[in-house]
Amino acid sequence: MKRLLLAAGLLAGLFCAAETAAQPAPAAFDTKAKQALLIEASTGTVLFSRDPDTPFPPASLQKLATAEYVFNELKLGHITEDTEYKVSEYAWRTGGALSRTSAMFAALNSHIRVIDLIQGVVVQLANDGCIILAEGLAGSESAFTDLLNKRAKVLGLKNSVFGNSNGLPNAANKMTARDLMRLARYIQSTYPDYFKLYSQREFEWNKIDQRNRNPLVSQNIGVDGFATGFAEGIGYAIVATAERNGTRLFMVLGGLASDKERTEESRKMLDWGFSNFTRHTVFKKGEVVAEAPVFGGDLGAVPLKAHDDVDIYIPVDNADRIRARIAYTWPLRAPVSNDQKIGTMTISLGDRPLRDVEVYANTPVGTGTLTSKAFDGLKELLFFWL
Repeated sequence: MKRLLLAAGLLAGLFCAAETAAQPAPAAFDTKAKQALLIEASTGTVLFSRDPDTPFPPASLQKLATAEYVFNELKLGHITEDTEYKVSEYAWRTGGALSRTSAMFAALNSHIRVIDLIQGVVVQLANDGCIILAEGLAGSESAFTDLLNKRAKVLGLKNSVFGNSNGLPNAANKMTARDLMRLARYIQSTYPDYFKLYSQREFEWNKIDQRNRNPLVSQNIGVDGFATGFAEGIGYAIVATAERNGTRLFMVLGGLASDKERTEESRKMLDWGFSNFTRHTVFKKGEVVAEAPVFGGDLGAVPLKAHDDVDIYIPVDNADRIRARIAYTWPLRAPVSNDQKIGTMTISLGDRPLRDVEVYANTPVGTGTLTSKAFDGLKELLFFWL
């Protein structure tokens, strides 16, 4: 079996070997971040990418995974917002005020509702809140960590491993910018009611005023979610999403030198993303984008289509050629059913991949005659040896 590439439809040009990793954005923009990823939400277009697949300690950004797990338990009805969990001595000492880390100051042996705990985790990045939830849901933090790692696989977080519930220093904790991006987009689209908590500037619990630790939320630049993190020796990181004039961007930055630099680089990247791109339709819904050869069929090739309009975001002053290539498993054998998934089309701007789109058969292809199958078998043999 081979993975073949073919040029798609009306997009002329030469197509080289497959390259799935996004390349750096044009030199017109740069950032001090060591890891960076900026994506437009509705199309999934990658606007900027730098080293998105190198794992690094996520610190408090890991709390996105714990929050998602709790959101899913609430959605499934396994728990309710009013479910209460007890504050153990371990949670109190390890993640509470005594730890001198981010905490919601949960009192030892008290009982706290899930909705209050999740607000503490989302708004205050409370380490004690994470441990209390972990122990309440799984019996212990280590047992919860096992559940968190299993959940990561379900969500497609391919390069994420968790050693605890909150991102406190642990050699096992690793995530990538791409996984953080995937997780943030999933939370925003799957749990809209709980996503709103990330834009909450503060909340009062147990007579303690707790302010949102994401500095961008209060700056009136369209940011309405997520979190910040800091790991010793690694630097400052952030996951954020913002919406302006109906356009939503998701951003991940890592490896920054200071809290100030993180805020400045975040604002700079978001401003650039909102100001310098325009939407462009590459293919219309159902439009034939290419044809793939079929072996042993009553047709020699099957036309391919996308299920929806294929839109991308490109620089307003773009001078690069838009390219498309389709990867599929060869040989494609008859019969082929109508609307059968055939492969994946990658849209690129110059040599920079922007987004991937699944492509499907636009018509059925039946089984051919013995003569046509014999001829196709000869072609397959010759192609194999080439």
